[in-house]
Amino acid sequence: MIKVLLFEDNKNFRQGLLLFLSGMEDIWLVDALPDARDAVYLVKKHKPDVVLMDIQMPRKSGLEALVEIRQGQPGARVLMQTVFEDDDKVFQAICSGASGYIVKCPDPEVYVKAIREVYAGGAHMSPGIARKVLAMFQQQFVKSEQTFVDLTNREREILGCMVKGQSYKMIAASCGISFSTVATHVNHIYEKLHVNSAPEAVVKALEMKLV
Repeated sequence: MIKVLLFEDNKNFRQGLLLFLSGMEDIWLVDALPDARDAVYLVKKHKPDVVLMDIQMPRKSGLEALVEIRQGQPGARVLMQTVFEDDDKVFQAICSGASGYIVKCPDPEVYVKAIREVYAGGAHMSPGIARKVLAMFQQQFVKSEQTFVDLTNREREILGCMVKGQSYKMIAASCGISFSTVATHVNHIYEKLHVNSAPEAVVKALEMKLV
């Protein structure tokens, strides 16, 4: 069972998502909250596999909660909900260590797919959105001189799969290797790119034209 903790201030949206996720055989929605004031405590209490966090909420924003959660639980997988046009918040979420982000939509199946991908070690971020984030990096920061990154052919292959938004399981099938081998290669990729999450790795891969 994938334990999910939901933070969403829109009551109708929250209840609708709660009802749908409660009917999934592989997902256990442990709690659904209207704000993130007690996010750190609840994450520590429930130990969810995936935290589904709305970016814009009253009292405490999802971005503030994300930073606090990552400080207390560095390994927490936080999937942010956002509106596609809200570029600045998407950018901040990725820089703060979000495991991915989902564009709000009325189709609950999209949420199920994103939750499963993040749980499996992937990042719910399409190449098109990754390129949009890259454009924001270029606009807001002066690019430093790029240094050579010594990736093996296998690491480049796996990084390419990550850019496509594939989960560890999908990468393993594509490359004909085991799940644990994929995880080992991804850890090496993170070390070489000096990043801590899949979204960061995707952005850097595109920025440095590694794939």
